[in-house]
Amino acid sequence: MGLKKHNTEENIPDLTPERNLVLIGYRATGKTAVGALLAQKLARAFVDLDQVLEEEMGFSIADLVAAKGWSEFRRREKELVARFGGANGRVLATGGGAVLDPENVEVLRKNGVVVWLAADPATIQERLSRDEREVSQRPSLTGRSTLEEVAEMLQSRQPLYAAAAHVLIDTAGQSIEQVAEKVLAAMQNKPEGK
Repeated sequence: MGLKKHNTEENIPDLTPERNLVLIGYRATGKTAVGALLAQKLARAFVDLDQVLEEEMGFSIADLVAAKGWSEFRRREKELVARFGGANGRVLATGGGAVLDPENVEVLRKNGVVVWLAADPATIQERLSRDEREVSQRPSLTGRSTLEEVAEMLQSRQPLYAAAAHVLIDTAGQSIEQVAEKVLAAMQNKPEGK
Protein backbone atom coordinates (compact mmCIF):
# COMPACT_ATOMS: atom_id res chain seq x y z
CA MET A 1 0.00 0.00 0.00
CA GLY A 2 3.00 2.28 0.22
CA LEU A 3 2.42 3.07 3.89
CA LYS A 4 5.42 3.26 6.09
CA LYS A 5 5.26 0.76 8.90
CA HIS A 6 3.35 2.42 11.71
CA ASN A 7 4.35 1.66 15.25
CA THR A 8 1.23 0.03 16.66
CA GLU A 9 3.28 -0.81 19.74
CA GLU A 10 3.18 2.86 20.73
CA ASN A 11 1.66 3.25 24.15
CA ILE A 12 -1.97 2.95 23.18
CA PRO A 13 -4.08 4.68 25.82
CA ASP A 14 -6.65 2.49 27.52
CA LEU A 15 -10.10 2.90 26.03
CA THR A 16 -11.70 3.91 29.31
CA PRO A 17 -15.39 4.87 29.48
CA GLU A 18 -14.32 8.54 29.49
CA ARG A 19 -11.95 8.32 26.53
CA ASN A 20 -13.21 8.71 22.95
CA LEU A 21 -12.44 6.28 20.16
CA VAL A 22 -11.48 8.56 17.25
CA LEU A 23 -11.34 7.41 13.62
CA ILE A 24 -9.20 9.40 11.20
CA GLY A 25 -8.28 8.78 7.58
CA TYR A 26 -9.01 9.78 4.03
CA ARG A 27 -12.42 9.66 2.36
CA ALA A 28 -13.91 6.20 1.79
CA THR A 29 -11.68 4.40 4.26
CA GLY A 30 -14.68 3.35 6.34
CA LYS A 31 -14.77 5.91 9.14
CA THR A 32 -18.56 6.34 9.14
CA ALA A 33 -19.58 2.71 8.62
CA VAL A 34 -16.95 1.28 10.96
CA GLY A 35 -17.58 4.02 13.51
CA ALA A 36 -21.31 3.28 13.62
CA LEU A 37 -20.63 -0.43 14.11
CA LEU A 38 -18.01 0.20 16.80
CA ALA A 39 -20.39 2.52 18.64
CA GLN A 40 -23.02 -0.21 18.62
CA LYS A 41 -20.55 -2.87 19.84
CA LEU A 42 -19.19 -0.58 22.56
CA ALA A 43 -22.61 0.85 23.53
CA ARG A 44 -21.36 4.39 22.88
CA ALA A 45 -22.78 7.38 21.06
CA PHE A 46 -21.51 7.75 17.49
CA VAL A 47 -20.72 11.18 16.06
CA ASP A 48 -19.72 11.72 12.43
CA LEU A 49 -18.35 15.26 12.48
CA ASP A 50 -19.06 15.89 8.78
CA GLN A 51 -22.68 14.77 9.23
CA VAL A 52 -23.10 17.02 12.27
CA LEU A 53 -21.67 19.93 10.31
CA GLU A 54 -24.14 19.39 7.46
CA GLU A 55 -27.07 18.95 9.85
CA GLU A 56 -26.23 22.12 11.76
CA MET A 57 -25.74 24.17 8.57
CA GLY A 58 -28.73 22.69 6.76
CA PHE A 59 -26.77 22.16 3.56
CA SER A 60 -23.88 20.11 2.20
CA ILE A 61 -20.17 20.60 2.71
CA ALA A 62 -19.88 21.03 -1.07
CA ASP A 63 -22.33 23.94 -0.88
CA LEU A 64 -20.44 25.50 2.04
CA VAL A 65 -17.12 25.25 0.21
CA ALA A 66 -18.64 26.64 -2.99
CA ALA A 67 -20.15 29.59 -1.13
CA LYS A 68 -17.49 30.41 1.46
CA GLY A 69 -14.37 28.39 0.65
CA TRP A 70 -12.30 25.72 2.35
CA SER A 71 -11.15 28.09 5.10
CA GLU A 72 -14.73 28.48 6.38
CA PHE A 73 -15.22 24.72 6.31
CA ARG A 74 -11.98 24.17 8.26
CA ARG A 75 -13.03 26.82 10.80
CA ARG A 76 -16.36 25.07 11.41
CA GLU A 77 -14.67 21.67 11.49
CA LYS A 78 -12.28 22.94 14.17
CA GLU A 79 -15.23 24.09 16.31
CA LEU A 80 -16.77 20.62 16.08
CA VAL A 81 -13.48 18.89 16.92
CA ALA A 82 -13.18 21.08 20.02
CA ARG A 83 -16.79 20.43 21.05
CA PHE A 84 -16.88 16.66 20.51
CA GLY A 85 -13.21 15.90 21.09
CA GLY A 86 -13.53 17.19 24.63
CA ALA A 87 -16.69 15.16 25.31
CA ASN A 88 -16.45 11.77 26.93
CA GLY A 89 -16.94 8.19 25.82
CA ARG A 90 -17.96 8.56 22.19
CA VAL A 91 -16.93 7.09 18.88
CA LEU A 92 -15.94 9.97 16.59
CA ALA A 93 -15.47 9.89 12.83
CA THR A 94 -13.53 12.94 11.66
CA GLY A 95 -13.38 14.51 8.26
CA GLY A 96 -10.40 13.42 6.17
CA GLY A 97 -8.63 16.75 6.59
CA ALA A 98 -9.12 17.23 10.33
CA VAL A 99 -5.46 16.27 10.84
CA LEU A 100 -4.32 19.29 8.83
CA ASP A 101 -4.73 21.42 11.96
CA PRO A 102 -2.27 20.50 14.74
CA GLU A 103 -4.70 21.83 17.37
CA ASN A 104 -7.35 19.37 16.15
CA VAL A 105 -4.86 16.53 16.54
CA GLU A 106 -3.95 17.68 20.03
CA VAL A 107 -7.61 17.78 21.11
CA LEU A 108 -8.38 14.38 19.59
CA ARG A 109 -5.34 12.68 21.13
CA LYS A 110 -5.76 14.30 24.55
CA ASN A 111 -9.09 12.59 25.24
CA GLY A 112 -9.07 9.84 22.64
CA VAL A 113 -7.55 6.72 21.23
CA VAL A 114 -6.89 7.72 17.62
CA VAL A 115 -7.23 5.00 14.97
CA TRP A 116 -6.11 5.67 11.39
CA LEU A 117 -8.25 3.77 8.89
CA ALA A 118 -6.18 3.57 5.72
CA ALA A 119 -6.52 2.21 2.20
CA ASP A 120 -4.56 2.47 -1.03
CA PRO A 121 -5.61 4.96 -3.75
CA ALA A 122 -7.13 2.30 -6.03
CA THR A 123 -9.31 0.94 -3.21
CA ILE A 124 -10.45 4.44 -2.28
CA GLN A 125 -11.25 5.30 -5.90
CA GLU A 126 -13.22 2.07 -6.30
CA ARG A 127 -15.22 2.81 -3.14
CA LEU A 128 -15.87 6.39 -4.21
CA SER A 129 -17.11 5.18 -7.61
CA ARG A 130 -19.75 3.10 -5.78
CA ASP A 131 -20.92 6.02 -3.64
CA GLU A 132 -22.46 8.79 -5.74
CA ARG A 133 -23.48 10.76 -2.64
CA GLU A 134 -19.89 10.82 -1.41
CA VAL A 135 -18.68 12.15 -4.76
CA SER A 136 -21.46 14.72 -5.17
CA GLN A 137 -21.40 15.97 -1.58
CA ARG A 138 -17.64 16.29 -1.20
CA PRO A 139 -16.00 18.95 -3.34
CA SER A 140 -12.75 18.24 -5.12
CA LEU A 141 -9.68 19.24 -3.19
CA THR A 142 -7.41 19.62 -6.22
CA GLY A 143 -9.59 19.77 -9.34
CA ARG A 144 -7.88 16.62 -10.71
CA SER A 145 -9.32 13.23 -11.56
CA THR A 146 -10.41 11.14 -8.60
CA LEU A 147 -7.42 8.77 -8.73
CA GLU A 148 -4.90 11.61 -9.16
CA GLU A 149 -6.50 13.55 -6.32
CA VAL A 150 -6.60 10.54 -4.00
CA ALA A 151 -2.95 9.68 -4.69
CA GLU A 152 -1.82 13.28 -4.21
CA MET A 153 -3.83 13.83 -1.02
CA LEU A 154 -2.75 10.52 0.51
CA GLN A 155 0.90 11.29 -0.15
CA SER A 156 0.63 14.68 1.54
CA ARG A 157 -1.56 13.53 4.44
CA GLN A 158 0.00 10.16 5.32
CA PRO A 159 2.65 11.71 7.59
CA LEU A 160 -0.08 13.68 9.37
CA TYR A 161 -2.28 10.62 9.85
CA ALA A 162 0.71 8.62 11.07
CA ALA A 163 1.72 11.31 13.57
CA ALA A 164 -1.84 11.62 14.92
CA ALA A 165 -2.66 7.92 15.19
CA HIS A 166 -2.10 5.53 18.04
CA VAL A 167 -3.15 2.63 15.78
CA LEU A 168 -3.14 1.97 12.01
CA ILE A 169 -5.70 -0.37 10.44
CA ASP A 170 -5.54 -1.10 6.69
CA THR A 171 -9.15 -1.39 5.48
CA ALA A 172 -8.40 -2.54 1.90
CA GLY A 173 -10.02 -5.89 1.17
CA GLN A 174 -11.70 -5.91 4.59
CA SER A 175 -15.39 -5.91 5.46
CA ILE A 176 -16.77 -3.35 7.88
CA GLU A 177 -17.09 -6.12 10.48
CA GLN A 178 -13.46 -7.23 9.95
CA VAL A 179 -12.17 -3.69 10.35
CA ALA A 180 -14.25 -3.18 13.49
CA GLU A 181 -12.87 -6.40 14.96
CA LYS A 182 -9.30 -5.31 14.19
CA VAL A 183 -9.92 -1.99 15.94
CA LEU A 184 -11.35 -3.75 18.98
CA ALA A 185 -8.44 -6.20 19.04
CA ALA A 186 -5.98 -3.29 18.95
CA MET A 187 -7.81 -1.67 21.86
CA GLN A 188 -7.32 -4.86 23.84
CA ASN A 189 -3.67 -5.08 22.74
CA LYS A 190 -4.25 -8.54 21.35
CA PRO A 191 -2.80 -9.81 18.09
CA GLU A 192 -5.23 -9.27 15.21
CA GLY A 193 -7.62 -12.10 14.51
CA LYS A 194 -7.41 -13.70 17.96
